[in-house]
Amino acid sequence: MFDRKFIVLELANILAGPVTTMAFAELGARVIKLENPNTRGDATRGWKLVGEPAETDVSGYFSCANWGKESLAVDFTCPAGRELVHALARHADIVVASFKPGDEVKLGLDYATLAALNPRLIYGQVTAYGPEDPRPGFDAILQAEAGFTYLNGEPDGAPTKMPVALIDLLLAHQLKEGLLLALLKRERSGQGSHVTTSLLEAGVASLANQATNYLVGGVVPRRMGSEHPNIVPYGSILACADGREVVIAAATERQYRELVRAMDLPELADDPAFATGQQRVEHREQLLDRIRARAAELPSSEFAGRLERAKVPFGFVNDMAAVFAQAGAQRLLLQGEVDGRPLRGVRTLAIGGDAAELVEPGPPPHFDQHRDAVLGELLGHDATAVAALAAAGAFGRTAP
Repeated sequence: MFDRKFIVLELANILAGPVTTMAFAELGARVIKLENPNTRGDATRGWKLVGEPAETDVSGYFSCANWGKESLAVDFTCPAGRELVHALARHADIVVASFKPGDEVKLGLDYATLAALNPRLIYGQVTAYGPEDPRPGFDAILQAEAGFTYLNGEPDGAPTKMPVALIDLLLAHQLKEGLLLALLKRERSGQGSHVTTSLLEAGVASLANQATNYLVGGVVPRRMGSEHPNIVPYGSILACADGREVVIAAATERQYRELVRAMDLPELADDPAFATGQQRVEHREQLLDRIRARAAELPSSEFAGRLERAKVPFGFVNDMAAVFAQAGAQRLLLQGEVDGRPLRGVRTLAIGGDAAELVEPGPPPHFDQHRDAVLGELLGHDATAVAALAAAGAFGRTAP
């Protein structure tokens, strides 16, 4: 799709921006991650589980968003560092930045400044609440602010955060779409663009039927565990006789009728209390009590066989080991090596077909690993020029 002449500069850290740029690395672009030398780079380098090697700066968390990139330490607060970013921006196709609103202007790394140097530049700007709101944003807070935490959890339980940084990931998808649209526009006009989105907007845009249930029906959604507000049984988790849990999704009238017949509960197909989808929503617990009781009598293998023959959608509640035993998950695996240790990861792009020309990205980079390669290949700097930049503080106050 792209080649190494297509340059993406990442002026972002943690997750939303890095996930966005990793997608371009998977499409073949050269992605250069500019990291703060005064903090030893992206904060997630230090977000380690117990048992991860203390000496490595490629943590499991960092590796989820940084395959296929090159790392260069740059001190944005130093004049020599800013001039270095400006020089790189002249060669770039895309810049992705996630400064606190206003800081990019103070640093001279805003769209207007960089576009004056490179009119074809596409600048993707990530904020928490929008360009006019200076509050910093972290996913746990934005899940709450966008309504997900309130909705997530059991009916009698506390509000619960999703176990992944959902809002960051949703923003990455929105930003990728905006950047690809800007590329299409550039192909037609030759001009770059300023693409913006925020964590709050990405979250609210993804509320889907929960938002319209409120906006159209005036109903404030409530916590329902894995149940669906509009369909029953859908998302219902059923514990089988052997303890294995199965999720069912009877989304249509046919699927509902086939489900209850497959479970030897044919009387539920014609019971007036459950005759329509709306009636099943009204009598949700009465219906689910019957279905749960019957599922508890069946071994999971038998239950799954019955549903498969009846063509009723179902799936097992999988842990990570079971997830990656599936063929579809195996196709997304990345393989690499860091410091002589094997490293595996997961693609951010789950797309196939002849339109997607994905490459095998290299492993995540060490901090400032590619200083000489980036400056030599893009800017033509030799060792003397690199040393002069170091002396001027471009790579940080204590950089060699």
